[in-house]
Amino acid sequence: MRWKNGKTTFALAGIILILGILGGCAAAMEYPKAEASLFAMNTYMTFTVYGENGETALAEATAQIQKLESLWSVTDKESEIYRANHSDGESVEVSSETADVISFALYMAKETGGALDPTIYPVLTAWGFTTDSKQVPAPEAVDALLEQVDYSRIHLDGTTLTVPKGMQLDLGAVGKGYTADLAAQVLQEHGVESALLNLGGNIQAIGSRPDGSDWRIGVRAPWEEGNLGILEISNAAVVTSGGYENYFEDEAGNLYWHILDPETGHPAHSGLQSVMVVGAEGKECDALSTALFVMGPEQAEQYWRSYEGFELLMVTDEDEILLTEGLAARFTLSEGRTETIRVLER
Repeated sequence: MRWKNGKTTFALAGIILILGILGGCAAAMEYPKAEASLFAMNTYMTFTVYGENGETALAEATAQIQKLESLWSVTDKESEIYRANHSDGESVEVSSETADVISFALYMAKETGGALDPTIYPVLTAWGFTTDSKQVPAPEAVDALLEQVDYSRIHLDGTTLTVPKGMQLDLGAVGKGYTADLAAQVLQEHGVESALLNLGGNIQAIGSRPDGSDWRIGVRAPWEEGNLGILEISNAAVVTSGGYENYFEDEAGNLYWHILDPETGHPAHSGLQSVMVVGAEGKECDALSTALFVMGPEQAEQYWRSYEGFELLMVTDEDEILLTEGLAARFTLSEGRTETIRVLER
């Protein structure tokens, strides 16, 4: 993950508002409520839990998050990822949590044909997206770094990890989603049946609201203030990727964003402004939101048709909303919005 000097490099994603947690004050009093917040993985996280044992569950969940941060940071010299990245190609032993998330990242890289590549970190650094100094790197510098971008060269045997010399592994495209899954698991082990977790825009809903209705999530409009619409969900993860999350503008007015195409080493201009993925697992939604943004609308639609278990809301460069059929009845366009909606069917 891209954690650097306490500065936020993960901006809030496409979900910006949680609406109508309860119908009113009287209803809220009927349910024990616990809340927590922390700054970890370079993003602000908030948690709202209803039911008994909430405080205890939250304490354990936040401790788990801080543990994962200490394992996966690319800048903390004590982390397992840092040790592997600076081992000069020597094998290192890692924890089961680190092995699991790396195994998943490599699996998703293969499944998406390399549209997601967890070895892209040095190229991101060249663009300055991992620092406070963003710039357009020289083409020859990008080409040289791309020679070291290849997820298939990462070797994981059980808990033995080998990162070839000159390469760097970064879990930024899957780590928050994986963390949300583990945090939700901890809460559920304590009997929590209703909770909403917001990990810097990665939303994880446990069950429904205490009154049995869906959670109502405000969906940010790309490149502007305000909501695109409202999404109603229960017991699901929601993750959005868009260029507007982290970008800069050069003197000529050209925009460059942090979602890079692993084939070119440049910001992905795929015809999409944002991709929202809704599914059962935060880690899968996290990985797919990035990969499908890189693929573009046609390939993303084809990928959705080939695999079950998730739904999509994509906003194209032409301001058309592509909505898969599983979300058609759950998404409502905000009043005054003029975007057209096209429902994708299997």
